[in-house]
Amino acid sequence: MHKVRVFLLLLGLCWFSGQGGGLYAQEETDGETDTYTEIYEEEEEDIEEPNDSIALETDWEGYISDLYSRGDQTFAISLGVIFPMLFLNNSKKVDHHFNPPVGGAGTLAYSYFFNAHYFVGVEIGVNFNYTLGQNTVFLIPVGARTGWQFLIGRFEFPVTIAIGVVPQRYLNYNYTGLFIRGGGAGYFRFNPDWSFGANVDWYLYPQWPRENSKPVPEKNMYANILAVTLSARYHF
Repeated sequence: MHKVRVFLLLLGLCWFSGQGGGLYAQEETDGETDTYTEIYEEEEEDIEEPNDSIALETDWEGYISDLYSRGDQTFAISLGVIFPMLFLNNSKKVDHHFNPPVGGAGTLAYSYFFNAHYFVGVEIGVNFNYTLGQNTVFLIPVGARTGWQFLIGRFEFPVTIAIGVVPQRYLNYNYTGLFIRGGGAGYFRFNPDWSFGANVDWYLYPQWPRENSKPVPEKNMYANILAVTLSARYHF
């Protein structure tokens, strides 16, 4: 009987020991599961959801005006009107009642940028104006241009000076002389490829006639003409 009691006692101890190990194993497993769950949840938090706006983003969204670099180029076309302002004959102002009708102007201009501000280029234009005698004078200025561009956000303000030659035709008379142009413009950068704006330019057209290869100062003429044009500029 004593042996039976000892046997039952040992059996009970073995059962209790086995149950305790199972509980410990279960607690350890649960701890590992919780740790894995926490790590998995942290990894899910680190993964950002796809942003639909990325698909709609264009190069323009990241546009910074200072990203102009050497080699950037523009091609501009301008159309508008001209206003004869002041005419000097042999350094004397022509009758102040002289007021010819308004004419038209068009220009094609190419510019090459060395940085965000400084540029050089060439241009060709066509100006025409009706005279008091209801005739038409045509001028075709062709010259080199240079300038400096000021930038404020998406607004660009180039200041330009140009100099070159200008063939002129009036009735049966032809003359090729010098022209000097100075002016400024304001553009809004619509997108990376295009900007739109307006120009205000002052043209000086000196004429120095010669007779028998000799200058005739009393016939010298200096025409000052104001041009106001709208412009579209392509960037490449």
